[in-house]
Amino acid sequence: MTRVMQVVSVITSRAGLRGGAVVVALAVGVSAPWWGPRILSHMSYFQIRHVEVSGQRYLPPGEILSLLGVDTTISIWTDLDSLEGRLTAHPEIRAVRLERKLPGTLRVHVTENLPVALVPVARGLGVLDEDGTTLPIDPSRVEVDLPVVERADTALLALLADLRDESPRIFGRISAARRDSRGDVELTFASYSVLASTGVSAARLADIVPVENDLARRGARIAQLDLRFRDQVIARLQ
Repeated sequence: MTRVMQVVSVITSRAGLRGGAVVVALAVGVSAPWWGPRILSHMSYFQIRHVEVSGQRYLPPGEILSLLGVDTTISIWTDLDSLEGRLTAHPEIRAVRLERKLPGTLRVHVTENLPVALVPVARGLGVLDEDGTTLPIDPSRVEVDLPVVERADTALLALLADLRDESPRIFGRISAARRDSRGDVELTFASYSVLASTGVSAARLADIVPVENDLARRGARIAQLDLRFRDQVIARLQ
C-alpha cells in the first residue's frame, strides 16, 4: 500500500515576526549552544501551525495529532523527546521520528506495529502483531485481511510476519494457521493445506509455487503439500 504524507493543519493564519527580524532571530537563536531555542520558543512566529504525518497505515492522522497534544500555543522548539514518548506509549506505534520544519511545521514519521493475524476473542476477532500483542484495531471498522490463529503463538506469529515481509503473495493467500500437537505448522489456503516443520522459512515455503504450477498444468487437484522432508515437496492429491 502506498503511504501518502498527510498534513494536519492546526492554524490557518500566520502571525509574528517578519522579514529581517526573523532572519536575525533565527541565526542568533539556532547558533546559540542551548539558550537559543529557549529564546525562540517565546516568539509567536515559531508556534506550531501544521503537523505533517507520514508512515502510518492503520492509525488516522487525527488520532496521532490527538496523542501529540500540540496546538497553536506550543512552540516548534518544544522538547521533541517528550512528544515522541507520548506516541511510542501507544501499543500500535513501534517507533517515531520527529523533525522541525521552520518556522511552524512539525514532521511526524510513524512506524507502526503491523498486524499479522486475527485471533478469536469474546466479542469477535482481535488483531495481533508478531509479538502477540493485541493491537487496538477494530476489524469491523478497518479492513484487515489476515490469517486466523487459535492463540497468540509467538513462533507461529513470527513465521507469519516473515511471510508478510518476504513473500506477501503467499501470506495473502493464507486463511488460517496453527501448530499441531507435534509442533508442526499447518497453513490453510483456499482449497488445500500446507504442512511444515517449526522454524520453516519464507524461502522454504516459496517452494510450493513451482509444485502448484506443475500440478495445475496436469489438471491435478491438491489436497495437501508437505514440506517437512528436506528438499522435497510431497503432494497429496484429492
